[in-house]
Amino acid sequence: MRITHVVSVSGGKDSLATLLIAIERCGIENVVAIFCDTGNEHAETYAYLDYLEKRLSIAIVRLKADFTAQLAAKRLFIARDVRTGRDKSGRRLRWSNKAKRRALAVMHPSGNPFLDLCMWKGRFPSRKAQFCTEELKRNMAVGFQIDLMEAGHKVVSWQGIRRDESQNRANAKKWERVGRGLWIARPIVENTAEEVFAYSESRGVKPNPLYLQDMNRVGCMPCINCSKGELRSIAARFPEHPARIGEWEVIVSACSKRGFSTFMADAHQAKDRRVIFADLNIWARIEWSKTSRGGKQFNLLDEQENEGSGCSSSYGLCEQGALA
Repeated sequence: MRITHVVSVSGGKDSLATLLIAIERCGIENVVAIFCDTGNEHAETYAYLDYLEKRLSIAIVRLKADFTAQLAAKRLFIARDVRTGRDKSGRRLRWSNKAKRRALAVMHPSGNPFLDLCMWKGRFPSRKAQFCTEELKRNMAVGFQIDLMEAGHKVVSWQGIRRDESQNRANAKKWERVGRGLWIARPIVENTAEEVFAYSESRGVKPNPLYLQDMNRVGCMPCINCSKGELRSIAARFPEHPARIGEWEVIVSACSKRGFSTFMADAHQAKDRRVIFADLNIWARIEWSKTSRGGKQFNLLDEQENEGSGCSSSYGLCEQGALA
């Protein structure tokens, strides 16, 4: 029975090093690289995937979630909703006629996985409900691997995870068996970010150009979990991305029974949804990202630092000659 090594490639440093290790250890003919497209990626990342394909002579399979069926079912549910009673917070369970008209007017498949997922859920993901990772990445990768197993393959799933990334990954195993015919390999769990970059550089493979433009991560642009500094840099360097998020906030808000949803959620005491949306929409959060700690005083130094459009790497890549 053939063993197929599946590497999930995100366009980032960790998955790149993992892909290179898998190719070296297992042979390129036994490796399948996949990319789960969230629909919220930077154009540089798509271009970087093309670069990797040419540089490594490997095809990267693009996977994209489709929520057409879920949106159709949600539209039918909303249109037929005649529930009575109230939820624990006292709000009516049934969609009001006004909310129904608002949602049904815009709840149509856009072809963008991230936007369609949020329309279906009626909200954006959050730190406590990070369904974007599950629906757009994990489920797509797992489904691909299950198809291989059903076709008679044994599968080794290679994951670019490092223990020093977060507390949740501190105990990640380097190798484990998940079930019959499926194993997980995590070859860089003991490495640091600097070591990962160095490994790829030693193999003559350039990093994603976004790392040279003030980005600590190159996945979703922006990510719902991006830091204050990252949001500020994205707004300064890539204003088209916040502009897209602003458009999505209007659409997803229309698909929400509450009548509002913001990309970057936060605790808010106000009851008026218009007040909450005004304080938490992407443009308000960008203005907040320009302030110092406490969110009240603007940080002029940060403004000056973001004026340039040249190389700015938090990993010191420019100094290491990664632009060459």
